[in-house]
Order: sequence, then structure tokens, then C-alpha cells
Amino acid sequence: MNLPNKLTIARIISVPFFIAAYMFGYYILAFILFIAASLTDMLDGKIARKYNLVTNFGKIMDPLADKILVYSAFCLMVEDGTVPGWMLIVILAREFAIAGMRTVAASDGTVIAAGMSGKIKTVLQMIAVPLLLLTAAIDNLDVFYYINLAAQIFLWASLIMTVYSGIEYIAKNKNVFAQ
Repeated sequence: MNLPNKLTIARIISVPFFIAAYMFGYYILAFILFIAASLTDMLDGKIARKYNLVTNFGKIMDPLADKILVYSAFCLMVEDGTVPGWMLIVILAREFAIAGMRTVAASDGTVIAAGMSGKIKTVLQMIAVPLLLLTAAIDNLDVFYYINLAAQIFLWASLIMTVYSGIEYIAKNKNVFAQ
């Protein structure tokens, strides 16, 4: 198994530790774990492309690892009221729709590659989550206000990009539905 795939697996393995840290109120530890896991996402892709280590395992598991990490965080944040439940429903609906399209396309031998808007959505989510984690950890009201404001901006931007990228994927790949 190559290094990028090991980093992907490490990201998946980190999720239960992130969840435990969050659930027990160790928000700074959860923040550190989330940032470290997010950095493995950036690193594994760069290494895989630079050294021609792209594998089918990586193509499937890398985006799945991202989703497991980010949506675990969002689920925890819905539970404690940090993120509204309807936002998670919109985000998950988009993911299920795109996953369904990819499955149907793959059954015909077609690969639907990730588009730039989907990558931007992921980056925005991976910025929003740590900012939301910091708001849970900060007691200073002045600092809290600004970090929370930034967190809300990135959360809403990620939601807008989620909807946009979902519409873009469907529009660009509507032929999948025609079959």
C-alpha cells in the first residue's frame, strides 16, 4: 500500500478519536485532530499526483474519507445545535444524489470526475468545521464573536457551494438520467 493510501486510511482512523474528543468536550483536541486529518487530504492528493501513485483505492476512498470526517463533524454539531439540521439534510441530499449518479454512470463504464465546484465545497466545509470547533472552545466573548462570524460565513458559503455544485453535477451529467 502506498503512502497516499496510508494517509487516507489514517484520516478514516482519526474520525472516532475526533468524535470522542468532541463528545467529551475536548474541543481544542477535536480541532487539532480535524485539522491534522484535513491536512492528510491535501497531502495524499499532492503525493499521489506528483509521484504517479494514483490508485483505484485512492479514487474511491479519498473522497469517502473526506465525507466521513466532515459529515461526522456536522452530525455532532446538529446534535448540540451548532449547525441546523436542515443544513445537514441539504448537504447529505446533494451527496446522495451525486453518489447515485456516479453509481449509475459507473455501471455503464463512465466515470464522473469531481469538479472544481465540488472541491471548493469540500474546502469551505473543512474551513467551517474547525472555526465552529473554535467557537465551542472559546470563552472570550470578543474573540468568540469574530470567530463565530467567520464560522457562519464559511458554513453558509459551503451550503451555497453545496447546492451550486449539486446543480452543476446534475446539469453536466443529465445524460446519466436519460439512460
